Parts: sequence; C-alpha cells; structure tokens
Amino acid sequence: MARYAVIDVGTNSVKFHVAEKDEGGAWRTVVDRTEVTRLGEGLRESGELGREPMKRTAAAIEGMVAEARRDGVSATAAVGTMGMRTARNSGSFIQEVERLCGVHIEVISGEDEGRLAYLAVKAGLRLGEGSLVVFDTGGGSTQFTFGRGASVQERFSVNVGAVAYTERYRLGRSVSSEQVRATLDAIAADLARLDGARPPDTLVGLGGAVTNIAAVKLALAKYDPDIVQGTVLERAEVERQIELYRTQSADDRRRIVGLQAERAEVILAGACVVETVMDKLGKDRLSVSDRGLRHGVLIERFGG
Repeated sequence: MARYAVIDVGTNSVKFHVAEKDEGGAWRTVVDRTEVTRLGEGLRESGELGREPMKRTAAAIEGMVAEARRDGVSATAAVGTMGMRTARNSGSFIQEVERLCGVHIEVISGEDEGRLAYLAVKAGLRLGEGSLVVFDTGGGSTQFTFGRGASVQERFSVNVGAVAYTERYRLGRSVSSEQVRATLDAIAADLARLDGARPPDTLVGLGGAVTNIAAVKLALAKYDPDIVQGTVLERAEVERQIELYRTQSADDRRRIVGLQAERAEVILAGACVVETVMDKLGKDRLSVSDRGLRHGVLIERFGG
C-alpha cells in the first residue's frame, strides 16, 4: 500500500500525519501526532518569526520528515498557515527547512485552509445534507466554511487565534473574571463578520483548542482520535472549562487529565474563541472533528 505524509505548520503547533491507501482507495492512519513549537511566539509585536521559534519548529519538521522516510512514504506535502502568511521573514524560514530536510513548505491562503478542513470534515463525519458551518481555530487564525451537503457556499479566514489573545491578555496564568470578559469582548469584536449569520443545522469545530476541550470532557489520560472524533460539546461544558482554566496557573492546568501539557498557556484563549463562535452562530452545541487540514491536504494532494 502506498504511504503519504502531510506536515501542517501552524502558528502554535506542527501536525504530522502519515497514512496509507489500500487498493480500494481507503485511508489507514499510520502516524498522527502534534508538536507544540510556538512558531508565532512574539509575531504580533515584531511582525517576524523569532529565531528560537524558527529553530525549534525547523527541528520538529526535520524529525518528522526523517520519520516519514523511515516509514517508507512515497511523497510528503507540507503547508504553512496564518503565522507564515503574515510574517515578513517566512521566506527565510522556508529556505532553512528546505535546506535541512529537502521539503518545501507551501504557504496556503486562509480560504484554502477552510476549504480543505471542510473536505476533511465531510469525509470523516456522517453528516446530513442540511446547512453546515465548519470552523478551524488555531494559534493565529480561525477559518470558517459555510456549506450545505458537499457544496461550499462561503469561506473566509479571520486573524483570531489563541496565541495573540494569550499574549495580549496574559491568559497563560490564573486571571480575573474581568480579564476573561475583556478577552471575550475583543474576540466578539474581531469576529464581527459572523454577526447576523443564520444558525446552521450543524456546527463542527476542529483544531487543538476544540480537540483538547473534548479530551478534557472525556478525561482521556491518553489522547485517542477515534474517541474524540464526533464528540458533542455543549456550551455549558465550554463555559465550565473556561472557568476551570481561569482559576488555575499553567502548572496546575498541566495536571488536568486530557489537556495536552504544551497547550496549558493557550487553552483559555482557545476556549474563549470556541464559546464566542457558538454565541455568534446561535448554537448551544457543536460536533468535534479530529480530522482537519492535514487530512484535507492528504485527500486533495494524494487522492480520495
């Protein structure tokens, strides 16, 4: 069976996916993991990727490429998202990664990011033919795709991500309820494009914040993508977790069962984004997709 790899270079984390396709065209996951490297650390203030964030992210990618080759992949695709779209020095980072491991990172648009996430959701979840909104919230941006059935009607990207709000409101530690309210108000203002949108029949969320909230709800001591896939998150659970993270330091958050330790600083901001999206779209619940951009790239680049 042919094997392929996808590397998704995000603002907060790098996702690595290896899958093999059988003769019938079905995909089987070989490797699926995430490394939090904080590529976008300090990007909001400087407009550039920092030396240390680039160094640790490049090292992570180099390790992933080496692992993919050991696993016998036929080809590897690498894509970059919001952090690389906005940083003035993304080109030098792309050149350094290519020098280290021979893989070129393609920086994709926010619209393409949303389209590929929608493709992954439709392939991975059993959904009806009603109206659907898929949102993918990450460290630097959130992508929205509106559709009905297999048809995409609108897609756009907004620079609303957990890293920037964490830095701006110092959410990597315990904070006051007033700071959380200020964060929610700022996110609501930055998501004004959603104002007036009709509530969809189905809302699906993906990305590290959403899947970590699901894992905490399920108290997963070890992350299991097949259990997380399709989990329903209700607004009350998101609110409960916001209050939980608000009252705890980063070290205390790392002891929460289900929370990826490297996301302890940014999870509060991420949960605030999730709650705001639910508010704007008038939904009290959403379905979680563990399948995201990397799966959409796999399907589109290497065949469904």
